[in-house]
Amino acid sequence: MSAAAASTEGGPLPAIGAALRERYEKVKGQIAAAARRSGRSPESVALVVVSKTASLEQVRELVGLGQVDFGENRVQQMVQRAAQIAEFLERRRELQGTPGVVRWHMIGRLQRNKVKKAVEHSRLIHSVDSMRLAEEIESCATKREEPVDVLVEVNVSGEESKAGISPPAVRHIVAQIDTMVNVRPRGLMCMAPLKSSEAECRGIFERCRELLEDVRRSGAGGERFDLLSMGMSNDFELAVECGANLVRIGSAILGAPAVVETPD
Repeated sequence: MSAAAASTEGGPLPAIGAALRERYEKVKGQIAAAARRSGRSPESVALVVVSKTASLEQVRELVGLGQVDFGENRVQQMVQRAAQIAEFLERRRELQGTPGVVRWHMIGRLQRNKVKKAVEHSRLIHSVDSMRLAEEIESCATKREEPVDVLVEVNVSGEESKAGISPPAVRHIVAQIDTMVNVRPRGLMCMAPLKSSEAECRGIFERCRELLEDVRRSGAGGERFDLLSMGMSNDFELAVECGANLVRIGSAILGAPAVVETPD
């Protein structure tokens, strides 16, 4: 029996499952505290568990604990995980009558030749870093009933090694995407450099929030343009304090990597 099943039935969790649950609850508590410090409710911040290094059992356990949103960096692994977890949810529904929903987020750099699969399986694509990519998503989403929700990735720090739109171009890019039929801009995403100081991180996150507010004032994206995806395991509390309402957290919950990523 998996830890998820054990927790559902009220039995004791195995040691590994108990440790995962402890880390998961700790992170949720930290998010809630950071949200309150910024004058917001904890419910206003969504947790996306970055599952790229998780074992399948860990993902199942987290689903059993109520986690809904998972992020993957690679399309092929997201497709495989989506199928495996859909099968798990169906078995759980048959055995326990328990419905379940999992939403998959594409958070890694997206190559245009992988867009079709990403569109089929993603609830939200966080990493639109060019108009060419947005146009490819538009082309691949023609048969969907609903537009594909995307975030525009912004290179706030100006690092050459990082993808993303330069801050001065953000409003223009969002306005262009907003004219598309099959793509719906929902907000912005950014990352702070791994070795940056707290002050540098805060400056980057605050700048990205200002860019979101600037786009909203311009009217581009409409009322739905309200998502700010910032913060990872090393800086998520600061990101929430600066206005993030989506945080992408992996190692702080999962611990040491359990598997090697499936290559595209």
